[in-house]
Amino acid sequence: MEEKQRKELKVFSARIRKNILQMLEKRGYGHIGGSLSIVELLSVLYGKQMKIDPQNPAWEERDMLVLSKGHAGPALYSALAEKGYFDRNWLDTLNDGGTKLPSHPDRLKTPGVDMTTGSLGQGTSVAAGLATGFKMSNSGRYVYLIVGDGELNEGQCWEAFQYLAHYKLNHCIVIIDENKRQLDGSTKEVMNPFSIADKMTSFGFHVETVKGNDEEQIDHAVSNAKEVEDRAVCIILDSVKGEGVPFFEQLAGNHSVKFDNDEIIRANHEAIEQLERMIKGGSDLCSG
Repeated sequence: MEEKQRKELKVFSARIRKNILQMLEKRGYGHIGGSLSIVELLSVLYGKQMKIDPQNPAWEERDMLVLSKGHAGPALYSALAEKGYFDRNWLDTLNDGGTKLPSHPDRLKTPGVDMTTGSLGQGTSVAAGLATGFKMSNSGRYVYLIVGDGELNEGQCWEAFQYLAHYKLNHCIVIIDENKRQLDGSTKEVMNPFSIADKMTSFGFHVETVKGNDEEQIDHAVSNAKEVEDRAVCIILDSVKGEGVPFFEQLAGNHSVKFDNDEIIRANHEAIEQLERMIKGGSDLCSG
């Protein structure tokens, strides 16, 4: 990756993260932890890897994204707004009555959303079906499937993975956000996943594990996955729930946060100010 592009992706990540913090504070609550842990991933996908046309969201040759962990919708909305799928002002309407941005993605409401998600596990099956269609039609399109590690408690995920592996559907790039925490505690405490990488490898996947906050590592892993022709492919993000904001990283109940006290609001404002400085500094470097 060239240095200019690396800096551009860093700025893109900062913009996505800033939007998430602002929209959730305005809403007063929301799924902040799992939204922040996929910021760099979305930056790479929408900033470099995916074949898309924001001016034509229904373009028949586009790559598709299935955010199976639909509670991270604010992160997806932020990326879509930054790419010009819709006006950034829409972000202020998150989960309002009549909004086009409900708390979980809805493909009938939001330009750029390819699948309605929220019932955990179901996105894995739909992505497998899309990849089957791509293979049957000899299409070069990809579907990017984002799954949470807590979501892997759903048996449906493993059925879909077995199907993907058996049919070697390498145009479905499975991305597991291993941020190690879920609604009621750590994944190890709730239902120990043991080694997700070993499980996926045993299913027959080509597996690569990368740091979830490193755009360059993520980009390399996606490019490597596209070179694999004889197996299903999986990227595991070694991420942190609440990524990029130390206060939220350390907050025990960071799955969904209420902005109802001074400490949370102050920490959020400090993070937003820091991101604004990063955006300004990075933008100046990119244009220099």
